[in-house]
Amino acid sequence: MGRNPRIEFEGAIYHVMSRGNRREPVFLDDYDNRIFLDALEEVCARTGWRVHAFVLMGNHYHLLIETPEANLVDGMRWLQGTYTKRFNVRHKQWGHLFQSRYKALLVDPDGDYFQTVSSYIHLNPARVKGYNFENTKLADYPWSSYPFYLRLAQRPAYLSVDRTLGTFEWSDDRSGRECYRSYMQKRVAEVAGSKEPWDVDERWIKIRRGWCFGGDEFKSRMVEALDGVVEGRRRESYAGDEIRTHDVLEAERLAEAAIIKLGLSSTDLQELKKSDSRKKVIAWLIRKRTCVRNEWISNRLKMGSVTKLSSFVSEVDCVQEGELFELKKRAEG
Repeated sequence: MGRNPRIEFEGAIYHVMSRGNRREPVFLDDYDNRIFLDALEEVCARTGWRVHAFVLMGNHYHLLIETPEANLVDGMRWLQGTYTKRFNVRHKQWGHLFQSRYKALLVDPDGDYFQTVSSYIHLNPARVKGYNFENTKLADYPWSSYPFYLRLAQRPAYLSVDRTLGTFEWSDDRSGRECYRSYMQKRVAEVAGSKEPWDVDERWIKIRRGWCFGGDEFKSRMVEALDGVVEGRRRESYAGDEIRTHDVLEAERLAEAAIIKLGLSSTDLQELKKSDSRKKVIAWLIRKRTCVRNEWISNRLKMGSVTKLSSFVSEVDCVQEGELFELKKRAEG
């Protein structure tokens, strides 16, 4: 099965989430939580990471991290590997602790995307079933960065609050911290009054299910960055929404380039026969270099029913001479 590609660059911001294997606990007690935070502090010292928010939730954790260097993969390998070893030694266990690969959502530093992810992470304890809204304060949950946002004393050196507070135009002073407390109290009240606490904010579903959280320009830049990740590697090695988005854009680029090479324009496609040789060649080229669906190719090239597309592609693939062969060479050139 293909794996999600990792996009790394200097200054990248990620929402990282990882669950326990088979959704089992990865933190059995308070001491485990402390061991993990110790490892987090160590990996920040090794990599230069800045942590903007975190929460540990029994069988999973969330981090909002910034990587001044392009080293997410190396840092996460060390963090999860080190914690797993320490956990297994302490509990006399062995084997994998975390479930498959961690999720790393790219976050746009501009707009309100950053503060949305930060709030999403800090509100995790309040979204747990059975949370006592009347007698519990969000700041009482000790395994979150939120309490450290409200007080400067004992704040870990690796935790940075300036960017989150800055998105609200607040400073890291008494006034700014109180403003953030009031803001989070309002968000907790929204969760308390909702029958679906995970969907209080419509943007949260994009955090849980997406691969990139940001504006259109940011998403376009991240898709372009995928070119460098997958170049020279087997396309089948990768999977995920980011690769599907990349494939569509790559298929569009291939189609536009081939249309020009074959002396056509996009408007010509509507007038040509559905089985035109030039359409067959463009369809073959897209199928050869991307994994977009046949339906996309058929619709883009105005080829009608998708049922004949595979036979058209096979025809071009096998041709060794004649007009179709010459068109094939022109499209590839």
